[in-house]
Amino acid sequence: MSLNLRDVRAAHKRIRHISVATPLIPSMLSGQTGCELLLKLETTQPTRAFKIRGAANAIGSLTDEQKSRGIVCCSTGNHGRAVAFAAKQLGIAATVCLSELVPEAKAGAIEELGANVRRVAHTQEDAALETKRIAAGGVTEISAFDDVEVVAGQATITLELFERRPDLQNIIIPLSGGGLAGGMAFAAKQMQPRVRVVGVSMERGAGMYEAVRAGKPVEVEEYPSLADALGGGIGADNRITFDLCRKYLDDIVLVSEKEIYNAMRVAFQQDGIVTEGAGAVCHAALLAGKLKLEGATAFVVSGANVDMKMFQKIINGETLRLGDVEVGP
Repeated sequence: MSLNLRDVRAAHKRIRHISVATPLIPSMLSGQTGCELLLKLETTQPTRAFKIRGAANAIGSLTDEQKSRGIVCCSTGNHGRAVAFAAKQLGIAATVCLSELVPEAKAGAIEELGANVRRVAHTQEDAALETKRIAAGGVTEISAFDDVEVVAGQATITLELFERRPDLQNIIIPLSGGGLAGGMAFAAKQMQPRVRVVGVSMERGAGMYEAVRAGKPVEVEEYPSLADALGGGIGADNRITFDLCRKYLDDIVLVSEKEIYNAMRVAFQQDGIVTEGAGAVCHAALLAGKLKLEGATAFVVSGANVDMKMFQKIINGETLRLGDVEVGP
């Protein structure tokens, strides 16, 4: 399966009745960076995360027969919420498989949209296996990332960026399975080959980073993380996103839990943004001195689906425990 820019433009038209064209605003951190820093606020989507773009495009592309049989997906939270939201809008039955690492707040938000939630064992890989089992019974799987329709939907962010700012020199994107970063990077290089595109992930359990480094998809151990939405591997049979990320990303940067914690605080204090850990990794890379930027730069702030009790602790500078790790200011 291949992706082209026509797919991305078609997706932009298909999803506009479900997703929104999100704001691009200046960051208060611009003065500290020496470049013009802009924030693409996917936090303002109906499901508070970018995933609604890919889910709406994939579900909107199904046949009437496929819709009648229902859909299933596995998710670290945001994709499941997007699938549940789009399915509810279109009157389609949806099942979402989640691992035990997915925060309860995200699982509850999915259930509130009417989807059937299946909690499966410990890891994202276990949730993926349960999804495959359900799909084998005739239900259509909506991939979280490795699907051309999903990737095309996520890549519509690039269209909106260049429509507003055709002079962008850098685009910095949270990186997990590669649907967002790979799709956006592909579209960016087609539209402006000289733009620099960087993916950012957490240090522990960065599936795409490890795959690119190894030259093939590999298994990664999963850990509790502030950037829980970036967890999980890319799948041993990855068809699309591995190649997109390997070919079109100029670099991949990793950030620590402490750096993500600090970034969530700074994004709130300086830019007035409530963001989950995954949505703050671009800020984290910048604040940690891991990005060297010149010229107009866009950060994708990917989601705001954070447990507010935990977020309040972070804003207050309280120490958190993530599995066997303590994280604080």
